[in-house]
Amino acid sequence: MQFVCDAPNGTWFRMQTEGEAIKESQLMNHAVEKYFRQAAEAAATSFVPPASNWAFEQKIGLKAHVQKVMPIFVTLRDGEGNGLATAMLPPAGKNEHSFRPIVVGPANADPYPKYGEDIKALGRHYGLTLDPARCFPYRRG
Repeated sequence: MQFVCDAPNGTWFRMQTEGEAIKESQLMNHAVEKYFRQAAEAAATSFVPPASNWAFEQKIGLKAHVQKVMPIFVTLRDGEGNGLATAMLPPAGKNEHSFRPIVVGPANADPYPKYGEDIKALGRHYGLTLDPARCFPYRRG
């Protein structure tokens, strides 16, 4: 995982591999791994390899391309490494108006009451407004 930013109740980290997303799903009891995998596969299919006669050169730039075009998946962890919240944010260079960010807590619970300030810190870091009415997909009522 890659450090993103500190927040009042913990630290945000970016998930960079499918293995990290699998661990996040297990820790948080939700399906982030499914969405991570789908996003990575979609990003990989949009990759245009460099022109080359050498097969081993066909994947040069693939990893960077995937990280650039797929959504950003992040996790909020406390000092002991416990999972507090998970977010899916727009790919680099896109704003939240063309992509719906999602923020959930363990078992898809609403993280905003307890970690709203942490989510605001993440939003400030990326220049996003992570409004609970838009970002928490399981709002009831």
